[in-house]
Amino acid sequence: MPMDTLASPVAEILDFIAQESCTDAQFDRLALRLFAYQYAASGAYRSFCQRRGATPRQVKSWHDIPAVPIDAFKALELRCEPSSPAERVFMTSGTTRADNRGRHFHPRLDVYDLSMTLNFAQRFMKGAAHLPMGILFPDEEALPNSSLAHYLSLAKSTFGSSGSRHFMTPQGLDLPGLLATLEDAERQGQPYALLGASYSFVHLVDALRQQGRRFLLPPGSRILDTGGYKGQSRELPLESFYADLSQALGVPRSDCINMYGMTELSTQFYDDGNAAVPSVKSGPHWIRSRLIDPATGRTVAPGARGLLVHCDLGNFNSVTSILTEDIGQAVAGGFLLLGRAQGVEAKGCSLAVEEFMRAAAA
Repeated sequence: MPMDTLASPVAEILDFIAQESCTDAQFDRLALRLFAYQYAASGAYRSFCQRRGATPRQVKSWHDIPAVPIDAFKALELRCEPSSPAERVFMTSGTTRADNRGRHFHPRLDVYDLSMTLNFAQRFMKGAAHLPMGILFPDEEALPNSSLAHYLSLAKSTFGSSGSRHFMTPQGLDLPGLLATLEDAERQGQPYALLGASYSFVHLVDALRQQGRRFLLPPGSRILDTGGYKGQSRELPLESFYADLSQALGVPRSDCINMYGMTELSTQFYDDGNAAVPSVKSGPHWIRSRLIDPATGRTVAPGARGLLVHCDLGNFNSVTSILTEDIGQAVAGGFLLLGRAQGVEAKGCSLAVEEFMRAAAA
């Protein structure tokens, strides 16, 4: 392989993320540069692409880059750079099987961190430089392999004003500390931000209901939930979840923001609040999404449901293009998330994983 193909693309990616926007041609140019790099550096991915007849000469657009099924991150090490002591490994939560967790290897975190902070500033902070923040999730010391722990710690350290803290301890949620903090914010008229896993908010709302308490947090307060319930709390329909959350904390549903992300990506999607559900999700200029029919692998007709494929230019060390198990539908301004693949769609995901593993072993 030519040496320039194997040269690290990190500097180009950082410059690209720092741009205000990009054209389709600029996105394609970097996507194809990364495809050539990953094709050259990752033997397993190269075998998969070759079986599909997709080589750097033949792939002309990000749409054509073969997408790796997300479960492949559980089965083998998808990486371009060799392991190093400084490497961070983010692992999936292992909700279905604790002994079978997906792993995403980050030789360095500057790309992930720039992607997170620029996107977060625009979509959650919305012009505010800092806000007091409460984090309803364990910190990085407790969960060193959690991308969400890193994401939330980064949010707090970059955008949290003094007094921002984690309220999740080894013993569970520090409810007295959190309630005292929310009371202070309410009394002082200071906008407050609460961020955490969706299931943590269910526990908080349940605890407030049990105590017969409600808050009316000051205007400018906001909430970020992510990750769903993962068997950690009772499950609620979206409408009930955001209605209960808004009522318990006095934050308008338009300021209750959901982040859609995954361990296998380096970039997150957000909505603009949840006044109506399901909300429209969208990402920054360095990630693109398309919808495919799991039976054929072809792009679905406009307006049809399909499996989401994301092409994330922040994913320099693994693969840019990932086939998820999430059902989506394209709408103006982004896409709707319609749940996990079931039945025929789930079978299509399983077949895709089998195809990838056969190719990787070849």
